[in-house]
Amino acid sequence: MSGRKTYSSVKDMPEIVPLFPLAGALLLPRGQMPLNIFEPRYLDMVDAALKADRIIGMIQPGGEQADETAPVSLSRIGCAGRITQFADTGDGRYLISLTGLCRFTLVEEVASRTKFRQGRIDASAFTDDFMEGLGERDVDRPDLIRTLKAYVKAEDLDINWSEVNTAPTEALVNALAMMCPFGPREKQALLEAVDLQARAAILVAMTEVELARRDDGYSAPLQ
Repeated sequence: MSGRKTYSSVKDMPEIVPLFPLAGALLLPRGQMPLNIFEPRYLDMVDAALKADRIIGMIQPGGEQADETAPVSLSRIGCAGRITQFADTGDGRYLISLTGLCRFTLVEEVASRTKFRQGRIDASAFTDDFMEGLGERDVDRPDLIRTLKAYVKAEDLDINWSEVNTAPTEALVNALAMMCPFGPREKQALLEAVDLQARAAILVAMTEVELARRDDGYSAPLQ
């Protein structure tokens, strides 16, 4: 397998991928996720991915462990990302960036001698993930911007509005979904949204709930 391979459909996806369980992390198709890798098993995972197709399956832990010695259970849906940037810091860490390819269903974990977990995946339910910009016209962009402005004001954030206003709708929705500080359940809901319109609507609803809580004097993060 070559790291130069291109991925344009689910048929191009590998059957088995390394799995990186990370609570609260959300990778979406064409999204960019920077990662600081320092645990030995995940350093091994990156080494293995670089030698193969450079793909890593981002997935959230889900559910309860059967016992304390059992591996943490995993969510059913994750997102495959390709390593598009890599740096060895020289102090035992890797700095990498994943570019999202498509979501997948975790069919089963695969027994292996590696320290990191591996899974057999099926991306057939997510063929639309390879269609850039699909569903942009259905998104209520003005409502999304209105909600973003309210959130930015509440957080007293500095934001480049010229970039926001010129960003493609898909990129804007997915970037906001990945960056917003929601809890693991909310992140998973955004990942599993059936289409871009649904993801934008969920994002707006979650943000409005958080802003309403703050208006009521309750400032705990949404979990």
